[in-house]
Amino acid sequence: MSWTEVVIEIARANAEALSDALMEAGALSVSVEDADEGTDAEQPLFGEPGMEPAEAAWEHSRVVALTDVDADQGAIVAEAAASIGLADSPPFTTRAVADEDWVRLTQSQFAPIHIGTNIWVVPSWHEAPDPDGLILELDPGLAFGTGSHPTTRLCMEWLEAHPAPDQSVLDYGCGSGILAMVAKKLGAGDVAGVDIDPQAIESARENAARNHCVIDYYLPNDFAVSNKAQHASGRFDIVVANILSSPLKVMAPMLSGRVAPGGALILSGVLARQAEEVAAAYAPFITLGVWAELDGWVALHGVLGSNDAPAARLVSAQ
Repeated sequence: MSWTEVVIEIARANAEALSDALMEAGALSVSVEDADEGTDAEQPLFGEPGMEPAEAAWEHSRVVALTDVDADQGAIVAEAAASIGLADSPPFTTRAVADEDWVRLTQSQFAPIHIGTNIWVVPSWHEAPDPDGLILELDPGLAFGTGSHPTTRLCMEWLEAHPAPDQSVLDYGCGSGILAMVAKKLGAGDVAGVDIDPQAIESARENAARNHCVIDYYLPNDFAVSNKAQHASGRFDIVVANILSSPLKVMAPMLSGRVAPGGALILSGVLARQAEEVAAAYAPFITLGVWAELDGWVALHGVLGSNDAPAARLVSAQ
């Protein structure tokens, strides 16, 4: 089977509306890309599942629609343009896409990701660039956490910089389970992950099995009644939560209460401008400081029982 790809370059103001209209007009799938990708004008927007980007599209956007090979692409574009009030149908180009090319094109978007000193996140269809590195085999999926977002990267770099052989680790809001797996591969002992999304828990369990990691993953209610005493009511040497600032503030008493005396708490999913208010929410329980900042996002960390704000450092994008 084959398809025809329709490519339209359009301004941000109309990109999202046009993509929706193309679906209504008969496109099989539609994506919006940065038309300036690879140039000095490239604009980074981050929007992994669970983390909405600040903008819905790029200033100079490229809308890519997949259509049936027998469809009238001109009619689809014209109908979509008219439905959103464009005076003229925008110019477009087409390209034939064969079945095997579609798979290849999809996979080509996901290359191995190098994080920190020695960590590699490698899709299953790639060879590991450094077989001696800490390798995580992880395919892109619906659960958040592939290593591409700055917040995931920050947490992974913190774990690599603070190896904790045989210590217990809790990954709260685990998504794909990537942070728990990093901790386990770095030598952690008892490792648990929690997420509110059943699909994320299923994905995390599959990823752990693929990477030969023994990790317990739970929905919150199951975590609270776990047969493991430490999981049900105890504390962990390291607690990491890569979520968003609002839920992190709400969960301050609970997450702080999961940290063992002398243990560490690491938070991300926090913009630099939100760091102070998140730290303030945790102040009654633990002193947090900015450990690192990357592309406007920060990782906060602190040690339970220490009143000194930890030192900060800057992480550079790789």
